[in-house]
Amino acid sequence: MSARPHLTFARRFAVALLALGGIIPDWAHAQRKVLPPSREAAQYSFAPVVKQAAPAVVNVYVRSRVQAFNSPFADDPFFRRFFGERFGQPSERMQNSLGSGVIVSPNGIVVTNTHVIKGGGQTEIRIVLADKREFDARIVLQDEKTDIAVLQIEGGDGRFPHLEFEDSDALEVGDMVLAIGNPFGVGQTVTQGIVSALSRTEIGQSDAQVFIQTDAAINPGNSGGALVDMAGRLVGINTAIFSRSGGSHGIGFAIPSNLVRLYVDSAVSGRKVERPWLGARLEAVTRDVAEGLGLDRVAGAVVTRVQDKSPAREAGLEPGDVIVSVDGFGVADARAVYYRLTTRGVGNRARLEVLRRGRSATITVALRAPPAAGREDTRILTGQHPLDGARVSTILPSIADELGLDDQDGVVILAVRANSIAAGLGFRAGDVVVQVGNQAIATVADLDRAVSERQRLWQVSVKRGGRILKLQVPG
Repeated sequence: MSARPHLTFARRFAVALLALGGIIPDWAHAQRKVLPPSREAAQYSFAPVVKQAAPAVVNVYVRSRVQAFNSPFADDPFFRRFFGERFGQPSERMQNSLGSGVIVSPNGIVVTNTHVIKGGGQTEIRIVLADKREFDARIVLQDEKTDIAVLQIEGGDGRFPHLEFEDSDALEVGDMVLAIGNPFGVGQTVTQGIVSALSRTEIGQSDAQVFIQTDAAINPGNSGGALVDMAGRLVGINTAIFSRSGGSHGIGFAIPSNLVRLYVDSAVSGRKVERPWLGARLEAVTRDVAEGLGLDRVAGAVVTRVQDKSPAREAGLEPGDVIVSVDGFGVADARAVYYRLTTRGVGNRARLEVLRRGRSATITVALRAPPAAGREDTRILTGQHPLDGARVSTILPSIADELGLDDQDGVVILAVRANSIAAGLGFRAGDVVVQVGNQAIATVADLDRAVSERQRLWQVSVKRGGRILKLQVPG
């Protein structure tokens, strides 16, 4: 981008501000009296930014083989008599979807949203570049919690146009940004706006989602597209909108580039993204909590429990502490804390500013990976009891994180073998076994002992979706 449009725009902006106060600098008076020497000097354009960024934004076409509708009358002899023996039987059909993506390396690594590529059954992915070249692509990584997916373009010369990552923590509210994608399938489109807010957590489906909010128009089909700054660098991946009609209302959300880069690096290196283990349960500060703790604002994450032998315990974090910032960045709630720790990364240290009994304190916590499961932590249960065929595990931090469990103690079902007793009774992955008979279950060993004793009447209590379900089965 040439320097002259930047200078012209900056001067015009300064003149507007100074004019509001009745002050017009001498150079501004002089400039008003002379015709602009060129079109470039008379207007500011985003064209140089678009020329740099747009070639790296692609269309993502997905074809999935899915099972067609199975009629509830499939087994009714009356309907089968008139419509044939195959009436209502499952059949395959092709389901098509369209989204956007961003090439982030010259060898064809593409970032998009998981919801763009997710489909039932066999999935075929086609990437169409801005210059109309087409390539097949394969999935390298997809994460539903963050809605980040990483693809690899098959073929090509290894010299694809790509965008460089920018530090999303350097963004400020009011910064200008461009959104590039393929809304409604009409073709590549560029919209302009500003950063409306940072660290939005209220709209996320999981505690791993934190967003940049922008008023740049984002519509269906923009998902997976680029949010770029005025240097043409990637600051976010467009992923969601707030809308009552399906169209843009100036409230769009993008995944910050710092989180996206973490998952891209993980996909390229072949290692799993590990969220640091804090070892403390955090909850958002509500108005009632703020009043109870004597806080002057409803913001931050309150520590409700600290686990033994955890990084939080070793750092000196205590129940009742309110975390208000991480490494100097203010946090609105628990999700914002987890986001900051995740982007900081395992093996590093994070500085937490906390409010404790009305006083401010700084705590430095070491970021470690969650403890791995040992031989005694997981087991496949077999025998003549209701949980036959269930693979269970003590709830470890890594498992709680993976399954999205609020519980930090107890035993969870990881999987249920088909055609087993547990499957027949309706047990499923994610169920937390609370009690068997009169025995409370805290460990896998507790559960193993409980089911090894024959019962005339089995009574099993599990927690599912925040509710306690009780099952009684004759022994």
